[in-house]
Amino acid sequence: MGIAKLAKRSIVHQSKFRFSSNPISGSQFASHYQQCRAYSARSMNTAATKVPKPHFLSFPTFLRKSSECANTKMGFLAWYLGALESRPIITKSISSAIIYAAADVTSQVITMSPSDSLDIVRTLRMAGFGLIILGTAQHLWFNYMGRVLPKRDVVSTLKKLLIGQFAYGPLINSAFFSFNAALQGENGEEIAARLKRDLLPTMIKGLMYWPMCDFLTYKVIPVHLQPLINSSFSYAWTIYLTYVASLKKAASD
Repeated sequence: MGIAKLAKRSIVHQSKFRFSSNPISGSQFASHYQQCRAYSARSMNTAATKVPKPHFLSFPTFLRKSSECANTKMGFLAWYLGALESRPIITKSISSAIIYAAADVTSQVITMSPSDSLDIVRTLRMAGFGLIILGTAQHLWFNYMGRVLPKRDVVSTLKKLLIGQFAYGPLINSAFFSFNAALQGENGEEIAARLKRDLLPTMIKGLMYWPMCDFLTYKVIPVHLQPLINSSFSYAWTIYLTYVASLKKAASD
């Protein structure tokens, strides 16, 4: 502001000097005066637009770090959604494998004694089921349900829930027990005996957990994200399921 006033005062002084020494017309003086005003206005605007130095409390460092962390999370979410769009089956399969492996490790940590160590082979079996079977099965099943019953009203959601409990549930649980039993070296008769022993009790216990999970999944979640949410709900359930799958083989009749 001081610089603008000084510049204006200097120009006006020079104008007066020139006017007194070399007489000019009124129109020339008016034109010169307008130039002085324009120059003064530009000087004032330049001074007003100077960026002030930020105060050390204006935007704390931890808030900047939080913002960067949020941007990173949003970047990962955008990347994951893009992967679901471009490679849906492999993305869902890898997600299921990671969740099942994490659930099995959690199950082992809960049940093992201090002298035991993690059974890596068992964890790889569980991850293999998620990668080879579950991801593809979820993709096909939820897409099929979305086509057959596309609405999300309560009646349609309950229909999906019932079909899932009495069709998809028994099939996927049978595949889970059979897959893990086969990788443990059990033959057909032993696998059948295991299913006879474990499948029905598992399904009955599942009725206390899965209906609410399925209702929320079908009612709220978009179809392309339903396998991920289903696998996330499976985390707690798989802790129990991997424990049952690791039990000793059942005696065949």
